[in-house]
Amino acid sequence: MRAAVVGLGVEGRSAIKSLLDHGIDVYASDLDLNIAIKPQDGLEIDLGFHNFEKIRSADVIVISPSLWSLNSFKAFQKSDKLISDVFSHHKSTLTIGVTGTNGKTTTSLMITSILEKAGYKVLVGGNAGGGFQGYTEIILEAENKDYDVLVVEMCDMTLNFCRGSFDLDLVVVTNQGNDHLDIHQSQNNYLNLIREFIMDKETILNPYDPLLVELGKSSSKVHYFHKDNERKLKLFGEFNQENAAAAAKVAEVMGINRELVDDALYRFAGVVGRTEVLEISGSKLVIGKTDNVDAARAVMREVDFQVAIIGTPRKNEPWRLEILNEIKKSQPQTIALFPGLDNTVAEAKTFLKNYPGQIVELDSNGEVVEFAKKSLENNLTVFLGGNGQENLIKIRNKLLENDL
Repeated sequence: MRAAVVGLGVEGRSAIKSLLDHGIDVYASDLDLNIAIKPQDGLEIDLGFHNFEKIRSADVIVISPSLWSLNSFKAFQKSDKLISDVFSHHKSTLTIGVTGTNGKTTTSLMITSILEKAGYKVLVGGNAGGGFQGYTEIILEAENKDYDVLVVEMCDMTLNFCRGSFDLDLVVVTNQGNDHLDIHQSQNNYLNLIREFIMDKETILNPYDPLLVELGKSSSKVHYFHKDNERKLKLFGEFNQENAAAAAKVAEVMGINRELVDDALYRFAGVVGRTEVLEISGSKLVIGKTDNVDAARAVMREVDFQVAIIGTPRKNEPWRLEILNEIKKSQPQTIALFPGLDNTVAEAKTFLKNYPGQIVELDSNGEVVEFAKKSLENNLTVFLGGNGQENLIKIRNKLLENDL
């Protein structure tokens, strides 16, 4: 069997790995000449163009989510060669989709924890950008084994792709906010995308977001989750109470016992790379990916930080610098900037012009570790976040290693 993977972004590269791991040869292509993929047995790559004859002759076709809506690839969606049609066992399995601006991964894993405790055999995965292995992997894995439930994390940029690839029985929308504006162009466009997506689906929505409440009128059957301030969690932040409430509502819809749900959520330890509280050198460090305004605002509401260490965004995502406005509102004594996804420290420093506190520039993860450690040793409350999840995880692990 031979597959064609069209588009080599994060999902496309994950699809190549999954297909090769499952013994399927791959032809892959992308218009970008600068994509670096190591040669592998069973893999043929064209960069700078798509060979449509090779795509048409493949037994299986994987179209990357970013290309899904382009006219040049729509014909392939009707060819019966899409991976979700060739490997279709997942479509007969109860499938829960989780989307939203923030909290998708945590909510997906909370749902999985509850369902497994209730005795279900669960396969969780989806959005490779969120840390899972990608949509191709979950489709192939579901083909090989019998699962009771699939839990699929769906990025807002992949909703059209997911509509064509999965038969969703229930959709959870955690929240909506300002993110991926290079794709959506406006928040209104993002809301319209969600509206179209949930129109014919049973949906669980966040009642604390008036725009989502309005969108609920578009769903065939809608439920709203509600925070329970009595629910005990090991996780930091009011926002995780919302994530837990969303997961608990899924369990309620499925008829799972409340006591079991509360126990599973209490035992849930969180997701590495997401926001958590660490005690280091006797002081509090709050650390985690907060790469959009809404995520930063949610954390800033929880604690008065004396030091904020912020990873900077990619050069083509200037709207992410808006998180610095949320940092400024909390008025930390010091804001330290380091390269998160790109070295846009200079741009971030310009954004912070006239900030009355101290601005510090850090050039590397090592400097971040030393600066954070020194701040904590001085009994300061520190926030470490922003962009660059991979760097944040490395910094976290180094700080913990040093604290042993």
